Amino acid sequence: MIRKRLETKAIREMKKMKIERISNLEREAVLDVLETNFRSSSGSKYMTLLENEFTKTFNKKFGISFVNGTATMHACLEAWGIGAGDEVIITPLTMSSTTFCVLQSNATPVYADVCPETYNISPESIIKNITENTKAIIPVSIFGLSPDMEKIMEIAKKYNLKVLEDNAETFLGKYKNKIVGTYGDAASYSFQSSKHLTSGEGGMVITDDEDFALKLRRVQSLGYAGLSTSKAKISKDDIQNPNYSRHASLGWNYRMPELCCAVAYAQTKRIEELTNIRKEVGKIFNNAVRGYEEYLTPQKVPIDSVHSYWTWVAKLNHEYSWDFFRKCFINNGGDKFYGCWKLGYQEPVMQNLDILGREKFLTYTAYHRGLCPIAEDLQKRLICLKTNYWDLSKAVEQADILKKTCQEIFKP
Repeated sequence: MIRKRLETKAIREMKKMKIERISNLEREAVLDVLETNFRSSSGSKYMTLLENEFTKTFNKKFGISFVNGTATMHACLEAWGIGAGDEVIITPLTMSSTTFCVLQSNATPVYADVCPETYNISPESIIKNITENTKAIIPVSIFGLSPDMEKIMEIAKKYNLKVLEDNAETFLGKYKNKIVGTYGDAASYSFQSSKHLTSGEGGMVITDDEDFALKLRRVQSLGYAGLSTSKAKISKDDIQNPNYSRHASLGWNYRMPELCCAVAYAQTKRIEELTNIRKEVGKIFNNAVRGYEEYLTPQKVPIDSVHSYWTWVAKLNHEYSWDFFRKCFINNGGDKFYGCWKLGYQEPVMQNLDILGREKFLTYTAYHRGLCPIAEDLQKRLICLKTNYWDLSKAVEQADILKKTCQEIFKP
């Protein structure tokens, strides 16, 4: 009875936890930008503030902001000189941007299978897919959980490969007591609307490599000669001079808009608040399925890792289908939830190789069924519940519905 009262009190306290997705800090920063009337002389104030704040948060030397979290990864591959004839090993179990950035660089995506319990890219499968053309690995911290970065970095060192951490879904996750994003040669983040931190759209790359960071800046900003790792905009005196040679190299217009930078800067100042609430939601859902893990198995979190729960994911191990479970959950009052994306190589774009002429650069085209059997099995069975409940009382309600659905379907 005492235990029950304590649990009830804990739930009551939890239900009081509530934060604002967008606070006055973001609103004030946006108004500050609007008051400039978008004068070009004021055009990089918040870009610089954001990049500095982000690198300080992750204890890295350099940060370059981007228009989105796909441009970030494309730019990294370009800055490393990865292109036609080169191969990049990636996971198929993620959103297709990870595939697309490789194709945009004229390189070839090579898919390694995943671990059946963590759903992350398998180091053993990475090794099996390395060829003389392999130049990089892009491990994804899927759903908010880090891959086995220690083993991946050992493989990269042995074969002299670049490692780009795709951390679009992971902010302040940890692996072996280190923050995710501090292992690879570079790490990419996304500020898309569903992410832990958002400005609607945007992205960031962090690194300790100064030469790479300068190349990255030029890829980000049309190859402008007058930029540096810390200087995001060329000076007015330079650009007004008719004799000024502007472009030192080829680059893209991948700069993050100042309004988005302002919001992302404010969100970065609030990063612990915004990530901690999702971690709490993950714990709430884990508790809800306790006793039913045989039928609905949550993503395994290794003892030396901290999951940041961009979404809460579990594998359905039952005769009833994903559709049946979802229908029951919604009928009980649950919010609509996602399944997992189709695997990268199962999408029509890769089956038909409709890649805008880049098919001529591919070193590999056998994207057939059975390529990554573990990922293929998982993809059909993953249940992905959202964690962006800024009022934890809503998450508790959804957890009760999840438990009720398990009780109904998984009867002893």
